[in-house]
Amino acid sequence: MVNEKFVKSVLNKHKKRDSWFLDEYSVNPYEGCSFNCLYCYIRGSKYGLNMAETFSVKANAAEILEKQLRARAKKNQYGIVALASATDPYLPIEAERKLTQQFLELFLKYKFPIFVATKSKMILRDVELLKEIDANAILPDDLKNTLRHGAIVTFSISTLDENISAHLESGAAKPLERFETMKRCKDEGLFVGVNCIPVLPFLSDSDEKLEEMISAAKHYGADFILVCGLTLFGDGIADSKTLYFQFLKKYFPQLVPKYQQIFSGNYLPYRYENDLRMRARKLCEKYKFRNSIL
Repeated sequence: MVNEKFVKSVLNKHKKRDSWFLDEYSVNPYEGCSFNCLYCYIRGSKYGLNMAETFSVKANAAEILEKQLRARAKKNQYGIVALASATDPYLPIEAERKLTQQFLELFLKYKFPIFVATKSKMILRDVELLKEIDANAILPDDLKNTLRHGAIVTFSISTLDENISAHLESGAAKPLERFETMKRCKDEGLFVGVNCIPVLPFLSDSDEKLEEMISAAKHYGADFILVCGLTLFGDGIADSKTLYFQFLKKYFPQLVPKYQQIFSGNYLPYRYENDLRMRARKLCEKYKFRNSIL
């Protein structure tokens, strides 16, 4: 039986616009995530324990969201809304509960622009809604001439290796299926991109692996690609660092010492991130490909 909870708020306002995704708000129709990606940054938070078992539907979320969007729209406080920031908006239960679809209808009604990130093929169900949002959303004044899109649709890819993906992202669509889904969204006229977030150290971060992902994104019609490294949190039994190291010990034991060296904390060293960013930029230049949304 699916857990249900009732919320008092669903639209979260950020202190400032996100520099990567351009969102100023975020919403999550569900709590927890049945895709169970082992590296998920939510693992290590209070929501991380048994994410599939404690997964919850925010039963009154659409009603609350409408009130909050209406209030923001009246004050002309338009900004891009990230759907979703802490869980995939197109989990299997979405086929039954349709909360994400209800959210999209409200974004269209109140003309809010959106940023969508997913690893699911189910987004194709909502292509027409996304196209309407794209055409009718009100962008913040400083983005109107540079962005010109009311809907940004992205697909998250950490590796093209299906064996690695099957262990780390067991509930998500296969990497190739995500690219094919993105291509169909692009063919419908949507503005689409790829989030290579997180790139996996020593597994998908070599020049060869990066080029494979960037060239595939270009081939399948992405308008841009975003590349960033891995973060690992916590020491609990269900935290991302614990689970990811268990994965390494089982399938790539030779990499454990290397990870222990670079992950003294939660984040990769600045030198690593800067090198990754520079190499990705050079590859994007090679393919005449944008490595940011703007």
